[in-house]
Amino acid sequence: MVRRRNPPNAGCLALPGGKIEPGESLQEAAVRELREETGVEAVPREVITAIDVLSHDAHGELLSHYVVIVVRLVWRSGVAAADDDATEVVWLDLEGLDAAGNDVSGTAAAVARRVLREHVEEEAALR
Repeated sequence: MVRRRNPPNAGCLALPGGKIEPGESLQEAAVRELREETGVEAVPREVITAIDVLSHDAHGELLSHYVVIVVRLVWRSGVAAADDDATEVVWLDLEGLDAAGNDVSGTAAAVARRVLREHVEEEAALR
């Protein structure tokens, strides 16, 4: 995860990511955002999930609606170091994720928990 420098989630740990550039594929955007924020090169795999993020004002009026699409990436090269919109790179296992508590954005925590549990189950099945 990265600690966000800018909104949304400024100061919180979240998954690397950002906007898709015009003409860029979803997979290309995921790889680019990871590289820009962490210096890590990766190979894109499948979409893990898509999440609606809605923001409302005090009167309940919709201010914005984003769709966060999480893509599984496999490390290819590079040493993680915060850059661009990130002030810190943090590697968390399930225990670390739980210990981080509200320091991790809610959406990122839910997705990370799911992915980490699946990984633990896959590892156990291989034994």
